[in-house]
Amino acid sequence: MKILHPYLCTEIFMLLLTIGSFLLGMLVFKKTKISFFQPLVISILIIIPFLIVTKIDFETYFENTRILNFMLGPSVVALGYVLYEQAEHVKGNIASIFTSVFAGCVTGIISVVAIAKLFGAEKVIVASLAPKSVTMPIALSLSEFYGGNPSLTAAFVAICGIFGSLVGPLFMQAIGIKSRVAKGLAMGSASHALGTARSMEIGAVEGALGGLAIGIMGVMTAVLMPLAEKLF
Repeated sequence: MKILHPYLCTEIFMLLLTIGSFLLGMLVFKKTKISFFQPLVISILIIIPFLIVTKIDFETYFENTRILNFMLGPSVVALGYVLYEQAEHVKGNIASIFTSVFAGCVTGIISVVAIAKLFGAEKVIVASLAPKSVTMPIALSLSEFYGGNPSLTAAFVAICGIFGSLVGPLFMQAIGIKSRVAKGLAMGSASHALGTARSMEIGAVEGALGGLAIGIMGVMTAVLMPLAEKLF
């Protein structure tokens, strides 16, 4: 399809569109305080219709915003400083932290693979879904390596993060989870960076443990994917 205007798919315009949409989303969220109006949700509601109207394919958008995707890695590493400030909450809980994240990793992979297979999904869909709960750079690498579609994986990771950040705190409140450590680990394990960002809004301890969970979850998912592949 012919692009509506070639200047619209330049790298500088795509970056300005993405960053501007996110900043607008932050403004809307601060004004409304409504969970659904999180910055990423607002950004999606702006960017996707824009790409459809201008007939710009996702691959072009992804390529022209690659610097933002690259920065996802350093941004996760930066969470280590927040964790350092809350180190006292990690001491003495190492075994329980690793056990809980491992349980979340196994549950997250097996459940989504089993459901996808139950509904007759093809291998490429299953491989794209399996790493949905880890941070974007790791998820995309794992998806491509095991025969998935990175574009689909990017969408699944975003959906997982948005859903978890919206529903996670409400669900944990409903079932009576009060531990700040447990909240942070759950959000980071299930909803990666978006869940952790939401956790940091709740509290410093939740945010720090969410950041730790992201790293552990990424390593464990990479280790378990060869085993999960047998289920594809």
